[in-house]
Amino acid sequence: MADKRYEILEAKEAVLADNDAVAAGTRVLLKEKGVFLVNLMSSPGSGKTTTLLRTIDALNDRYRIGVIEADVDSDVDATAVADAGAAVVQVHTGGSCHMDASMTLEGLKHLDLDDLDLVFLENVGNLVCPAEFDVGANRKVMILSVPEGDDKPLKYPLMFTVSDAMLINKIDVAPVFDFDYDSCEQRAKVLNPNLFTTRMSSLTGEGFDAWLQWLEKEICRWREEL
Repeated sequence: MADKRYEILEAKEAVLADNDAVAAGTRVLLKEKGVFLVNLMSSPGSGKTTTLLRTIDALNDRYRIGVIEADVDSDVDATAVADAGAAVVQVHTGGSCHMDASMTLEGLKHLDLDDLDLVFLENVGNLVCPAEFDVGANRKVMILSVPEGDDKPLKYPLMFTVSDAMLINKIDVAPVFDFDYDSCEQRAKVLNPNLFTTRMSSLTGEGFDAWLQWLEKEICRWREEL
């Protein structure tokens, strides 16, 4: 029985509730502007930026693309994205291991949404915290690189549960690593039967078209629902 002399506050529940309210408002804004937002998540070094740059190069002639670059510090990735021709804003999270809805909304406010069709949030490299926070994205995409191992769905289940797509990246180095594609995909599908999965190399471009086709299909589906 709880001690009646004091109140117990569930801080995390309150924080997530506030975050979800902002995320819902962000989705309304994106719908009004006709902008599709992708939350791109992964561990550090999985190939998020390389994937993003190749995606921008492939789609730049069909979509007006913006990027929110999230990092604890530095602007290395933002510079690369700007060089690729996309509108970009850098968000320094001040030590936070993830982006939340308020930070994402602030980033969106610094992009000209009237001049964009597609925005990517390159989230902070982390398989834990980013999965917990709804940022208002229309789709959540996670990248798992071959060097990380095929057991990650067992270790970080929430990330695979909440994502709409899993991109298994760096298949070009697969001969050097003991990575079981089938086991990884099966483990992820147990958590999320609707999860889209594909195998690719964002460095060489092998298998990359499947990711692009899925993304464009999801954008078209979302536009039909507007």
